[in-house]
Amino acid sequence: MNVNIQPALVRERFYPRSRQTVRTAREFLGATLDAWEVTGRRDDLLLCVSELATNALLHGVPPGRGYRLRLLRFEGAVRIEVHDSGGGRPRIEDRDVRVEGGRGLLLVAALADRWGVVPCVPGKVVWCEYDT
Repeated sequence: MNVNIQPALVRERFYPRSRQTVRTAREFLGATLDAWEVTGRRDDLLLCVSELATNALLHGVPPGRGYRLRLLRFEGAVRIEVHDSGGGRPRIEDRDVRVEGGRGLLLVAALADRWGVVPCVPGKVVWCEYDT
């Protein structure tokens, strides 16, 4: 998606460093999709917000900090952004099939039409987009 295109609608929330926030992030996305009347690909969007929020909590949010979930509605697309203050650059790695976990970004890459990581100070933004 062309970054020069302005979103028609934006909603965002800040969440503290707590595993319970993954559920509330899903609920926030679900309510936002309802308000925006987006019905297509709902399950994919909900799964990906869970994966991105979980990754932020496990790898990107230092103690005492939180993460920001930003939802953007463009003409024909929805974008999910998770901003955290941790270092590093998330990437998809080959995983041993016998090891549990570590496949969140692989799911995001498989389900989203586009995804990526943008460094910022502090931390990074991990995002994914869905054509609607």
